[in-house]
Amino acid sequence: MVNITDKSKCCGCGACMQRCPKQCITMCEDEEGFLYPLIDVSVCIDCSLCEKVCPMLNQDNPQLPLQVFAAKNNNDDKRLRSSSGGIFILIAEQIIKRGGVVFGARFDENWEVEHCFAEALEELVPLMRSKYVQSRIGNTYKQAEQFLKQGRPVLFAGTSCQIAGLRKFLGKEYENLLTIDVVCHGTPSPGIWRDYLNIICKELGVGKITSINFRAKQDEGFEWKQYGLVIKGKTLGGKEQNVSSKWFRDDTYLRGFIGNLYLRPSCKNCPAKSGKSGSDLTLADFWGIESMEPQFADNVGISTIFVQSPKGADILNSLEDKALKTMTYEQAVMWNDAYYSSLIEKNSRLKFWKLYKTNHDLVFSVDKALYESPVKIAFNKSIKNVIYNLKRVGRLIKNY
Repeated sequence: MVNITDKSKCCGCGACMQRCPKQCITMCEDEEGFLYPLIDVSVCIDCSLCEKVCPMLNQDNPQLPLQVFAAKNNNDDKRLRSSSGGIFILIAEQIIKRGGVVFGARFDENWEVEHCFAEALEELVPLMRSKYVQSRIGNTYKQAEQFLKQGRPVLFAGTSCQIAGLRKFLGKEYENLLTIDVVCHGTPSPGIWRDYLNIICKELGVGKITSINFRAKQDEGFEWKQYGLVIKGKTLGGKEQNVSSKWFRDDTYLRGFIGNLYLRPSCKNCPAKSGKSGSDLTLADFWGIESMEPQFADNVGISTIFVQSPKGADILNSLEDKALKTMTYEQAVMWNDAYYSSLIEKNSRLKFWKLYKTNHDLVFSVDKALYESPVKIAFNKSIKNVIYNLKRVGRLIKNY
């Protein structure tokens, strides 16, 4: 049976829980806010199915993509409402029109992130855009398997480890299954996200959050590359407004995310990068496209598409409202090494969790872990100003 003694050896995909024939595995949240399997040994029959479906224990070999494209949706409205080039929604709409089912991540009623499925075009909207929080997979692998056995087309989108978990869970290939993974910086803690939202609501007097967009674009005052986080809500007085609108350098949560302070421990040993997930397509932002293909690039958003299988090539060829530019693998990863490289865990992560577990002050813990304390920064700045002024006075005296 799966026995997690090293948390960097579990990606939290939940394949073990869903495959257990005795239902003796529960996904439980730890002190960092991540889910890990807890086994009721009194019920376990030692069938080892949980080990057989684990993507950390059963990793595939890396593979180079068959093709690489820079891509964008020709419908600018849909592209504005997407995080990058609007390719996911094009594919998802195609699957729905074929009578299929689309699985992806959405915000739940508490603005935490969960996987779910859509069977109608209007149900796809919540699945659009990136959510920089690890999603709860729940029983969606089981649900996808049921739809596949019914012969319906299924699109399952998620992080690379989630796609690897799905494929291990299924244990066989399905012609009616299409999988899409995303190039992933790492999966942040749902517990930290929950705390961040509580801070937003408390300090800014928000009675109810009405929308969250991690990748705001021109219609909300940002450009595609800026990682603008916009949170809208109703104040306690009932007025609807932007309660927070910041790009990542000014936002506590995004700074900690980009700074690797509260990513899942397994992200330093990702089991599914470099095509190891077995996905049919891999999507990402195409960073640096403006220097490679300036006529194709714009500020609305450009996607990278790594075509990983003939099935992925077929669905891409079937899309009508798209613009593609053939690129090389080297061009695609030049400014996006997250495709093949796991994050490097830094001492700042240990520092953050030590501070956070002691004082439960998210803003202070992020600032202290990433930078020097505000007092020390102000002190150093004052000293530098004094030194600068002394040198300036010295030069004036010398010249005089």
